[in-house]
Amino acid sequence: MKIVTVVGARPQFIKAAAVSRILRSTPGLNEILVHTGQHYDENMSDVFFEELNIPRPDYHLGIGSGSHGAQTGRMLEAIEQVLLAERPNWVLVYGDTNSTLAGALAAAKLHIPVAHVEAGLRSFNRKMPEEINRVLTDHAADLLFAPTEAAVENLRREGIPGERVIFVGDVMYDAALYFGTRAEQRSDVLARLGLKAQNYVLATIHRAENTDNADRLRDIVSGLVDLAHDIAVVLPLHPRTRGALQREGLLDKAIGPICLIDPVGYLDMIMLEKHARLIITDSGGVQKEAFFYRVPCITLRNETEWTELVTLGWNQLCPPAQFAALGRTVLHVHNCSAAVDSQPYGSGNAGVLIVSALQKQTQ
Repeated sequence: MKIVTVVGARPQFIKAAAVSRILRSTPGLNEILVHTGQHYDENMSDVFFEELNIPRPDYHLGIGSGSHGAQTGRMLEAIEQVLLAERPNWVLVYGDTNSTLAGALAAAKLHIPVAHVEAGLRSFNRKMPEEINRVLTDHAADLLFAPTEAAVENLRREGIPGERVIFVGDVMYDAALYFGTRAEQRSDVLARLGLKAQNYVLATIHRAENTDNADRLRDIVSGLVDLAHDIAVVLPLHPRTRGALQREGLLDKAIGPICLIDPVGYLDMIMLEKHARLIITDSGGVQKEAFFYRVPCITLRNETEWTELVTLGWNQLCPPAQFAALGRTVLHVHNCSAAVDSQPYGSGNAGVLIVSALQKQTQ
């Protein structure tokens, strides 16, 4: 059985690592890895293949950045050529990026079955490009691997037949379990940055709704600068965020009070997450990783697709304007009292369940 896996952005590398490890160790399975090039910065791409032991892509499409329509269109054209050449049994896509949607559409139009890992997530905010990608990919897919029971219910409400939906748990939990120990052994990022465990806040900002909105971005920077008076704030700068800070004249305000660093590798990121006192983010993946390592999290958005984290008390939604008003008091506002034994994301064997399901569907 031949499977073409399409990835293109940092979170997808992490998710693919959990499944590819099982695929490539299973006799009779052949994985062809396609990297769209959606993230092309070395710190956001190549380093993850090295750290996660993912083989170099069989195809590197080199699409790069662009508007949503232009980028997705170029991906669709390039992925179609790969699929025509390879004729796989399945196309496997991850998450909610333009690479996800392009891979699903290219396969569906060629009548090649599509499997979507991380299916059924909904923020119910159609202004988010990720939400559009999720919905369209789910309705194009033949097999939908849901990470939570809430995701299963979302798909049921949308009328997707139950036999196409499988609850497998979250592949990022697989990755957290597998790579957590390795990070402790191999990463020296805390020493390099002069940080002490539980004595800093980790922040990540990259979503367009925050970086492309001058008022929201200004509120976020104001809140982080204020917070940095009481505790070290570490902010790995996504290329989009750095560009937005420069465009809005906010970079100079952030330099100094905030510890601005280049994007880090996955093992370094794990260490920064595991040992933070608090995580502040707009990333869906970082929200979950905070929970995996039982670190309280504040999400700088009006809504989240990971609603169970809010229900459990590990995650608190905070619009940027509210965050700016809280400033340094945010450390005392988020008091997490959730039970530590909650496991909404399965048992850490999602990769095994996904590969098993693909095999059964192909028999």
